[in-house]
Amino acid sequence: MSPSVQVAGRDGVSPLRVMLAILWRDVVVTWRELGSVLAQVVVQPLVMLFIFVGVLGRLAYVDPTYHDVLLPSVVALAGFVAALQAVALPLMMEFGYTKEIEDRLLSPIPIPLIGLEKVLVASLRALVAAAVTLPVGMLITQDTSFRVEGIPLLVLSILLGGWAAGAIGLIIGTLLPPSKVGIMFALIISPLLFTGGTQYPWPSLDKLPWFQWLTALNPMTYSSEGVRAALEPQVPHIEPWISLAVLVGSCMVLTVIGVFSFRRRSLA
Repeated sequence: MSPSVQVAGRDGVSPLRVMLAILWRDVVVTWRELGSVLAQVVVQPLVMLFIFVGVLGRLAYVDPTYHDVLLPSVVALAGFVAALQAVALPLMMEFGYTKEIEDRLLSPIPIPLIGLEKVLVASLRALVAAAVTLPVGMLITQDTSFRVEGIPLLVLSILLGGWAAGAIGLIIGTLLPPSKVGIMFALIISPLLFTGGTQYPWPSLDKLPWFQWLTALNPMTYSSEGVRAALEPQVPHIEPWISLAVLVGSCMVLTVIGVFSFRRRSLA
């Protein structure tokens, strides 16, 4: 099978229209499975928030204001994980056991657009996961304050973080077979989650410069910092324009790598 030949042989069909049709199908599927999708990605961040704030905070083991640090980053974490899992795990299965990817490769659309569509769906899933996590997190922390003026920065930080996570998922899903799922979580996802500025503001790491540089390489750090700046601007954070600029650059680089890897795997 040569997907490029299939695409070239079908004239008169707009690739954008086909891409939107595939996108709409994925949105409908996500809506039908919304409960299970959210359970996979929202429960863990909320449990972490409950333990650190709802339990340890009330037992005076952590600072009472720690929820100002943790809540925004938990929202970013939920979005990042939702986007990453939306692409990486299904893609590993589609290329491995189910071969469902072949149906999409036969559609009259360039292969790179198929990969881009997956990343776009991932960023939308990130937004949904964050939208669910935020109000529940506010209930857990008993924080009733919400900065309406921070909504644009909040949405941009989640969408860009979700896009970067989806692109990372595209890379992982095309490079690893299903048998390596355990390795993916142990060696890739866990380090990403714990170096993404979730439990700490990035500026506070100036006493650990080596770790500060390490976290600076993680796109999730800038998503966490952007959400933190939007929701809790009194907490030390990276300047929003820097976070957004780095996220845009990360999205571009990771998307190029992911699409190249997706195309190479599709034509293999």
